[in-house]
Amino acid sequence: MSRVLIIAEHDGSSLNMSTAKCVSCAQAIGAEIDIAVFGNGIDAVAAEAAALDSVSKVIAVNAPHLEAPIAANWATEAVAISADYSHIFGPSTTLGKDLMPRIAALCGVNQVSDIMEVNSATSFKRPIYAGNAIVDVDAAAGARVVATVRTASWKAAAGSGSAELEQRSAAATQASHTRFVGMEVEGGERPDLQSAPRVVSGGRALGSEEQFELIYRLADKLGAGVGASRAAVDAGYCPNDMQVGQTGKIISPDLYLAFGISGAIQHVTGIKDAGTIVAVNKDSEAPIFEISDIGLVGDLFTVIPEMEGLLG
Repeated sequence: MSRVLIIAEHDGSSLNMSTAKCVSCAQAIGAEIDIAVFGNGIDAVAAEAAALDSVSKVIAVNAPHLEAPIAANWATEAVAISADYSHIFGPSTTLGKDLMPRIAALCGVNQVSDIMEVNSATSFKRPIYAGNAIVDVDAAAGARVVATVRTASWKAAAGSGSAELEQRSAAATQASHTRFVGMEVEGGERPDLQSAPRVVSGGRALGSEEQFELIYRLADKLGAGVGASRAAVDAGYCPNDMQVGQTGKIISPDLYLAFGISGAIQHVTGIKDAGTIVAVNKDSEAPIFEISDIGLVGDLFTVIPEMEGLLG
């Protein structure tokens, strides 16, 4: 039977939803599932992971040098505890894209990226060409599978389990070539873009960084995360960690509101798995209307204030 070790993503106090989506992917394999939680003072996070359905055991590794999610430190720990596992999974998020290639390199295998569907324990489907084609990827026979899971393609596993909790000491010391300086989080207290159930995004039509405040205001009223098109990011209206799309973040919120975004294929790649897509654009021929569930031809500078008024 396959055994899957999932590397948990968290912020030090709560588990990121991407971990529960990795569990759903592992369930599709029919494997025994364990979760590794790295950090410092992570008992609450480990308890959250233990509550996920189908998880057999949670391995918590506490150490000061593991507090920050530094791939050079976390990868060493992952490999140290993974000898008995046929698969090592991580989310296809900013963290996973940094961490999992390093784990694959340490294991001496090629990484499988963006699993969106499971064919078998060693065969998977993943999107290519901005999602316009789906390919089957087969892992080498007998080799360990190290992979990232395309979180936009999987529902989060339920949280009604009761897995065993195991505490372990760190297997290695801090990497000598890498040190943690600090972390700056954009967006204040807004929900994380990659796990938010509602996302409000703005495009180049906003015209300036000052006008982009309209997006922030509406998002705050809706309790939503904030995204942006590549054009808006390149124009300097907002930070690049808000970019949604092929070269940004792939997201699957229940509701996605797009204001002044034309709908280039690179952007559509990042939102095609959203539950409901609402688009507002002055151009009635904008490509985003082809994939939106609700489309409104109108001026965003008029529509957003009207929406704010209705929201109270």
